[in-house]
Amino acid sequence: MKVVLLAHTPQPEQTVAAAARLCYSDTGVEELRDAISLERAEQFVEMLDGFGHESPVEHVTFTFGIEGVSRSFLAQVTRHRIASYSVQSQRYVRQDQFVYITPPAIEADPALKAEYQAAMQQSIDAYNRLADALAAKYVPEFLAQGLTEKAARSKAEKKAIEDARYVLPNACETKMVLTMNVRSLRNFFRLRCCNRAQWEIRAVATEMLRLCCKVAPSLFRTAGPSCCCGSCTEGKMSCGKAKEVREKFEVIHNG
Repeated sequence: MKVVLLAHTPQPEQTVAAAARLCYSDTGVEELRDAISLERAEQFVEMLDGFGHESPVEHVTFTFGIEGVSRSFLAQVTRHRIASYSVQSQRYVRQDQFVYITPPAIEADPALKAEYQAAMQQSIDAYNRLADALAAKYVPEFLAQGLTEKAARSKAEKKAIEDARYVLPNACETKMVLTMNVRSLRNFFRLRCCNRAQWEIRAVATEMLRLCCKVAPSLFRTAGPSCCCGSCTEGKMSCGKAKEVREKFEVIHNG
C-alpha cells in the first residue's frame, strides 16, 4: 500500500476562516483571507468546530494518490459518494501478470498462503487464455472491415480484455487518484479509521489522516474514529479498546 498527498487547497485554515467570516462581513474575500494570520485562522477553525459549523470546511480539498490496494478496497471506498475518483481501468490496461493483494491473516499462514497463491495463478492463467482466444477471434473480423493488421490487432486486444477481466479476483491490485473536501474526509476518517473497519481501508484511511494532519493540523485535530473525540458509537459492536485507539490517534494528531 502506498498513499501520497498529491495536492491540497493552499492555506487551508485561512481559506476556511475567510469563507466563514465572509458570511458576516462586507470585506472582499482576498482581503479577508490575507488579513487572517495562521494562528488566528487556527483559533477560528477551533471555534467553528465548537459551533458544529462544518460547511466552510467544504471549500478545502485534499487529493491523494493511492497504489497497492485491491478491487475490494475500491468497492468500499467508492461508497463515499462526496468525492472524486480516477481509477486504473481494467478495460484498457491488460492484466496479464496482475499484482494481487494478500490479506495479512493469509500471509501469516504458509498453508493458506500457498493455496491463495495457487488460486491467483489460476485466475492469471484463465485471464490470459480468454484474452488471447478472444483477440484471435476478433482480428479477422476487424481485418474484414478494412483495418490494417496492426490496427486490427490493437483493437482486438482492447475488445478482448473487456470481457476477459470478468475472471479477475477482488484481490487484483488497482491504483487511483482520490479527492475529498475536509467535511467528507472527517466523515471518512470517523468510519474507516475505526477498529471495526476492514483492515485494508482502515490502513489507507489512517495514512491519509496522518498526511492531512501534517498540512492542516487544526482542521483534523479531532479527526479519527468516534471514540477519539467522544464515546464509541458502535454500541454492542464496540472493539472495547477506546483508550488504546485514542492514544494511537493522539500520536498521529501530534505528528
